[in-house]
Amino acid sequence: MCDTCGCEHTGETPKPVEPQRIPVVQKILSANDQVALENREHLRAHGITAFNLMSSPGAGKTTLLLATIAALREKTRVGIIEGDTASQVDAEIIAATGTPVVQINTGGGCHLDAPMVHSALHALPLDALEVLFIENVGNLICPVAFDLGQNYKVALLSVPEGHDKPYKYPAIFEAVDIVVVTKADLMPYLDFDLEKFRVLVHGLNATAPVLVLSAKTGEGLEDWLAWLGERFV
Repeated sequence: MCDTCGCEHTGETPKPVEPQRIPVVQKILSANDQVALENREHLRAHGITAFNLMSSPGAGKTTLLLATIAALREKTRVGIIEGDTASQVDAEIIAATGTPVVQINTGGGCHLDAPMVHSALHALPLDALEVLFIENVGNLICPVAFDLGQNYKVALLSVPEGHDKPYKYPAIFEAVDIVVVTKADLMPYLDFDLEKFRVLVHGLNATAPVLVLSAKTGEGLEDWLAWLGERFV
C-alpha cells in the first residue's frame, strides 16, 4: 500500500515517459503560395495587372465588372476569370461583351486558389491583355486566405448587407487594398451608416480607401476608374 496515495503497487519507481515526437506539418498554404508566386511572375512577364475581387454573394461584382469593361473598352484590354461553385451564368454575361473570359467552377469549394487560376491563365490570350480581373467565389471568409498571384485585392460590400460587417468579418477588411461600397443608389432606403462603416474599416486597415458607387446609375464610378487607372502597368 502506498503511504502517499493509498493505492497498491509494486513499489518500483515508474519509468519516465519518453516525450512523443510530434511531426511539424509545413504551412498548409505553402504549396498555394508557390503557385501564386509563379502566377504573379507569369502576369508580370506579360505586363498584366491583376485584381482579385472578393465579396459575399450578390454584392455586385459582376455588375461592377460590366460597368468597368464598358468604361475601359476603348483604351484598355481587359480579361476576366470568373469563379463560382457551379454554373457559368456570369461568364456568359461577360462573354457577351466580347471580353476574354474563363470560368472556374470549384465544385462546391468556397474560394479560388492559385492552381485554379494558373490553369485559367493558360486559357486566356495573355499577350492581348493589360488588365485581369479575377471574380472570386462569393464568400467573406475563405477567399482572403488564398493568394492568387494578384497585384491588388478588392473587397466589395453592398449597402443591403449593412455597415456592421467589419465587426463580423474583419480578416477581409484587414487584407485588401481598397473597399468598394456598392449599390449606393439604395442608401436612402436602408439603414446603412456610411461614416460608421468607414471608421470600422479604417480601424482595421488605415490605408485602404473606401469608395462608394452604384454601377447601376454610374454614381461614384469615376473614383473607381481613377483608382484602377493609377495601378495599371
